[in-house]
Amino acid sequence: MRSYLTVTGAAALLVLAGAAAAPATADDGSADRSFTIEDPRITESSGLAASRAHPGIYWTHNDSEDGPYVYAVDSRTGKTVATITMRGVGAPRDVEAISLGPDGNLYVGDIGDNLNGSWDHVWIYRFPEPKVLKDATVRATQFDVKYADGARNAEALMVHPKTGRVYIASKNEDGGGLYEGPAELSTGRTNVFRRVGEVPWVTDGAFSPDGKELVLRSYFSARGYAFKDGRLGADHPVHAPLQGQSESVTYTADGSALMFGSEGARSEVVRVDTAGTDGSGDSKSPSKEGGASAAGGAGGGDSEVKGSTLVGAVVLAAVGALVFMNRRRKRG
Repeated sequence: MRSYLTVTGAAALLVLAGAAAAPATADDGSADRSFTIEDPRITESSGLAASRAHPGIYWTHNDSEDGPYVYAVDSRTGKTVATITMRGVGAPRDVEAISLGPDGNLYVGDIGDNLNGSWDHVWIYRFPEPKVLKDATVRATQFDVKYADGARNAEALMVHPKTGRVYIASKNEDGGGLYEGPAELSTGRTNVFRRVGEVPWVTDGAFSPDGKELVLRSYFSARGYAFKDGRLGADHPVHAPLQGQSESVTYTADGSALMFGSEGARSEVVRVDTAGTDGSGDSKSPSKEGGASAAGGAGGGDSEVKGSTLVGAVVLAAVGALVFMNRRRKRG
């Protein structure tokens, strides 16, 4: 979730700039291409995770006040093919992220705190990725989470694809932190996450399938980080489309592309190819500025993403001014 003033101002700027043009959507029935989420129930898609059991399927969920639901969306059609209801958890407060672990479990992050410290703990829900895609109720495990340095807002939860360790990136106008969870989550105690790195404003993140890269996105940009032994390394800019409410990112299951999602009715999920992929689709690094193409459809994808990035740079300063005015308004 975000402040009303900042997002409303940003949306207005996007409209005025004419930058909200929808990306090309695959019409050849291929999986893992840009697509539109068609389900009218999904109006605040806040997290995205590529299925490993079901090629071309992406797991998503709404933001707050939707209930304990997770949706499986087919990238070939944009249609929901399964609705999962989590049982055994409390009423979700502000679900912001979803990630698939190496154990075959989906991890759902109820980690949002729009008042930036109003809740002394948040929750992570975990359940096995269904083997069959159909509407079902599943028993989920609920984990209590606290931060070692105090409560905070967060929208990004990432499970490392090799170690299974859970990481959370906090969200703050002045920059956030990367938090590392315990080696194994436990239901018998509070799971304390400790700050291990500094990150910019983050709305979501994703590890590459080999676990060597971490991509973090914000409203107008994305950055890739080398990741080794649980710590951030060198970083570089990553191509990201400019979207009305930029919220989510995940790698395709084969690592050949990043998929960027947004909130809103009939929201778009946009594919951006990764750099350094070989014939097998193994990912070497995320797409860097100036060196990647966006495979949103047949032709024109690269120019769409580049154009969106340029417009994003133009409006970013104006949005910064809105944030500044919002702060002054709060202080006054």
